[in-house]
Amino acid sequence: MSRERGRPRSFDVDVALDGALKVFWKNGFQHASLHDLTEAMALSKPSVYAAFGDKEALYLKALGRYVDQHLGARIGVLEAEPDARRAVDLFLHAVAAMMTDPALPGGCFIINGTADLGGAATPVAVETALRAARADGEARLQQRLVRAQHDGQLGAQVPVEALAAAFATLMAGLGVLAKAGASQAKLDGVIALGMQLWPGAH
Repeated sequence: MSRERGRPRSFDVDVALDGALKVFWKNGFQHASLHDLTEAMALSKPSVYAAFGDKEALYLKALGRYVDQHLGARIGVLEAEPDARRAVDLFLHAVAAMMTDPALPGGCFIINGTADLGGAATPVAVETALRAARADGEARLQQRLVRAQHDGQLGAQVPVEALAAAFATLMAGLGVLAKAGASQAKLDGVIALGMQLWPGAH
């Protein structure tokens, strides 16, 4: 093992990654400059490359951390609440609170990142990871709705795939509104109307 490889790092990897996460969350992949990234991470370019790899690898690590650190607890709410309608409602409000948290960049990392999809400068791996992350959110909703059917909280005739897609679309819209500066109160009002999609809510 080389001396360089064996030398212990003098910085906290998670703290540095959180710095990169905020830059990518705000700017997406294409518009996040290496200057902004290294400044937010308080690292030199060689240190970034040595610890995280290139910009593509760094973005994928930041996306993974976003899912783990910011979405994980919200998904936990969706899965833990026994009443399905309340579970979806609580989940959407928790996500809205995150999207409008003044300590965070605003909006949703995944939805903000989709602005780069189809761009020549966006690596295939980044596009694939973003599409997979968005699809996973919808799949989690669908799984919860299927569970609700099994529990008798939704009728067997309810099209859970379409309903999950509708709630996922609502969530994406919340991300766009939050990125544009909408308040949590505005997002909460949208969610209240959106929950009218729930069968039997009228």
